[in-house]
Amino acid sequence: MTGGLHDLTALEQGALVRRREVSPVELVDHYLERVAGLDDVGAFVTVTPALARERAAALGVRPEGAGPLWGVPTAVKDLNPTAGVPTSFGSPVFAGLVPEESDGVVLSLEAAGTVSLGKTSTPELGSPCYTEPEGRPPAVTPWDRTRMAGGSSGGAAAAVAAGLVPVAQGSDGGGSIRIPASCCGLVGLKPTRGRISGWPSYGDPVGLATAGTLARDVRDAAALLDVMAGRRPGDPTWAPPPRGTFLAACDRDPGRLRVARFAAPVLADVDVDPECLRAWEDASLLLERLGHDVEDVAVPLPRAAVADFETCWAVLTALAPVPPEREHLLRPLTRWLAARGHAVSGPVFGTAVGAVRRHAATALEALAPYDLVLTPTLASPPLPVGAIRDDADPAADFDAQKAFTPWTSAWNVTGMPAVSLPLHQTAPLPDAPGGLPVGVMLAARPAEEELLLAVAAQLEAAAPWRDRRPPGW
Repeated sequence: MTGGLHDLTALEQGALVRRREVSPVELVDHYLERVAGLDDVGAFVTVTPALARERAAALGVRPEGAGPLWGVPTAVKDLNPTAGVPTSFGSPVFAGLVPEESDGVVLSLEAAGTVSLGKTSTPELGSPCYTEPEGRPPAVTPWDRTRMAGGSSGGAAAAVAAGLVPVAQGSDGGGSIRIPASCCGLVGLKPTRGRISGWPSYGDPVGLATAGTLARDVRDAAALLDVMAGRRPGDPTWAPPPRGTFLAACDRDPGRLRVARFAAPVLADVDVDPECLRAWEDASLLLERLGHDVEDVAVPLPRAAVADFETCWAVLTALAPVPPEREHLLRPLTRWLAARGHAVSGPVFGTAVGAVRRHAATALEALAPYDLVLTPTLASPPLPVGAIRDDADPAADFDAQKAFTPWTSAWNVTGMPAVSLPLHQTAPLPDAPGGLPVGVMLAARPAEEELLLAVAAQLEAAAPWRDRRPPGW
């Protein structure tokens, strides 16, 4: 019965394990075989078959009270330190690094009984919105292997979209989960600031970044959030606990909601691709048909917020612990951003952090009357590999990233939970006979992931996407 395991959701696979119709070892073997034969999408940088089989075998019989993902394979982004597994942070600077300890996200995944098959690809330090790490194949969308998977969780998205793992974690400081979700036709969920602990490194003092989930359907994304959510002593921020599980929230009736919408870009003046606008308009109509009130609103963040965000982003890049003797191995974009960050004084950085928080407060006040906010996820369908990267002109590279992703970072600034949903698919193209995926993005008030997931599940039920399969599936 192993032939079609990858056609099942992560929750369905977990249910098979619970009923003892399949073992964690069988699931791991099934997916390792797929990774070995089908990873032409640049999903993995390190595969750990021996460790995965050892861990799956060590799980033994499913204990009472185990969660719904117990025994299910997954993978860990190359930004998350993992004990005994090479973790290079997407850069040759850290080649050969094998951490002695895992971070909180990895420990939570292991405690839930999931089994990692290895490390998924990410760009250097997780900074760009494309995944083209130095010396490695780019991560590409399985819908057209000449086009990018997005970033920085591009490897994780490519792995899930190609059926190499059923669900995967990612991280998101400016859209790094939602961008690849749109490019790969997945559900990409960035939770509320403080929902998932950043222990032990707490590497983002601004509060932009968080771990999150990538999945083929809303319930899998919610179930993985249940696994990773929770605070640890020392966390600088935390979200209040949910009423129940996030998975249970998917089955709630959200009621009639007030939905704000805008499509004007936040970060840059850019012409939005008609397919992205069509996806946004269609999602608006679908929400209305489901009984919700959809209203046009002005962009809630001023353009002045962009400069403050960029200052913080540059400083965060400069904080990476790169040994001076290895700085020459950094990509031009990383060196350029780090130089900008090092040029910022402490008082200027503190002022920028305060300004970002004031911008967030202004946006949250403007959006307070609304339950949800709808925007496009990206300004275009997935672009060809290399279309954004510009090693000769890092400033142009950075500008092109903003033009491709003019909405996603707004919700990192505000700390709101946000999800990209694969509601739209373009018409067939010569290199993409199944069309290209186009996501739409919904955001909710801080700490209201349960409402966000209830509506996402409602939309999925009304316009299901599960039967879409990319070439090579």
